[in-house]
Amino acid sequence: MFLQLLLAAMTLLPSMERPMTPIHLHPENPRYFLFRGKPTLLITSAEHYGAVLNADFQFKPYLDTLRAHGFNLTRIFTGVYMEDPQSFGITHNTLAPAPGRLLCPWARSDTPGYANGGNKFDLNRWDDAYFRRLKEFVREAGRRGIVVEVSLFCPYYEDSMWNLSPLNIRNNVNGIGNVPRTEVNTLKHPAILAVQEAMVRKIVTELKEFDNLYYEICNEPYFGGVTLEWQHRIADVIMQTQKGFPAPFMIAQNIANGSAKIEKPHPAVSLFNFHYANPPDAVAVNAHLKKAIGFDETGFKGIADTPYRTDGWEFLLAGGAVYNHLDYSFTVGHEDGTFPLPPTQPGGGGPSLRRQLQTLREFIARFDFWKMRPANEIVRGGVPEGATARVLMEEGRAVALYLKGGTQAQLKLTLPAGNWTAEWVHPRTGETVKPRSYRHAGGELTLASPPYTGDIALRLVRRP
Repeated sequence: MFLQLLLAAMTLLPSMERPMTPIHLHPENPRYFLFRGKPTLLITSAEHYGAVLNADFQFKPYLDTLRAHGFNLTRIFTGVYMEDPQSFGITHNTLAPAPGRLLCPWARSDTPGYANGGNKFDLNRWDDAYFRRLKEFVREAGRRGIVVEVSLFCPYYEDSMWNLSPLNIRNNVNGIGNVPRTEVNTLKHPAILAVQEAMVRKIVTELKEFDNLYYEICNEPYFGGVTLEWQHRIADVIMQTQKGFPAPFMIAQNIANGSAKIEKPHPAVSLFNFHYANPPDAVAVNAHLKKAIGFDETGFKGIADTPYRTDGWEFLLAGGAVYNHLDYSFTVGHEDGTFPLPPTQPGGGGPSLRRQLQTLREFIARFDFWKMRPANEIVRGGVPEGATARVLMEEGRAVALYLKGGTQAQLKLTLPAGNWTAEWVHPRTGETVKPRSYRHAGGELTLASPPYTGDIALRLVRRP
């Protein structure tokens, strides 16, 4: 009995107590990841980045909800940037803490006057309570198999955001930050840069014991005056800080909204993130880099499920490595993701969409996806008018296909000879149609889909 209890207790040990390599690019296929010894892609429906900096947010129920759906990613901001309750029209925004409830890397001073309640910050002193909460969050995520993207910085889109930042001279006692918001994340102001570099070194050092995280340099640096030279400087600081670590943490860089061809990438960057990346052109345009490509934020398509479900299917079936849906149903008081979204919310989320994205995760998990490549060329016809087809293929062994649009298809696929089993999946309901086997002589094979509404997926496996 004692041995059984001991073994059970060992399975509950957090990842920090086991010597493990942090999540990194898969050595055989660097378009995907290797995490705790398993090929991995990252799929989630996650809250609006305030889980650590918002002292009122109870993050364990949130992480439990992600785990219940098999999701394995969450994204957090560090507290150097926050929003006000009116920002972007978000109701109950977790990035807009109540007055006096912001937690950030720096300790409060004895001087009153912070713009959102409480004392000003002392940029020369760290807040131990913040780092305890940060480490607890990463630890609890790791216990649930969830990877944390730590987004270190964010541009100040409007004066309202800059007016709340600890780096603003009005909010600290150090006389630092008397600059325009569009010059904060640049190399123009040595005093601000020194504070930023010290914060990066502190966070990277504090989190060095974990395996379930990576660092994004800056959220949406294509706004607010953020310069590429500054981004590369932050990447260099991360690399310098972790020189003595057993293994380095991955670095991500946010490239663009939609798609863009990446020019002169920093050699330390492993993951290139895009927002609102539909159609998923960013994957093919940057395939030559042989790095992971992520769809790291959704939104601005209303609150219905369909746009965000189809975004996820298209991006991952195009060969993407990350789908991070921004789920506005996670709020203070609804940390389990049950907040009913008002029609004014700038994005979707909630239990129904999470179940649909769980179907996507389960569909891909049934393949050796790390052995697959985009292969739209095998579709020779039969796609309904106005519809699109996305294909991943393991040569001669398996095909994952997603159709967006139409109501029924007569697909013509070029496949090698063999015994193939076809299984259709309805992404909205998760319903699976009874598999059908085909003895194929090679060349073009016609597959009739069942009737569907909006989208459908196909799993094709060649049997010995």
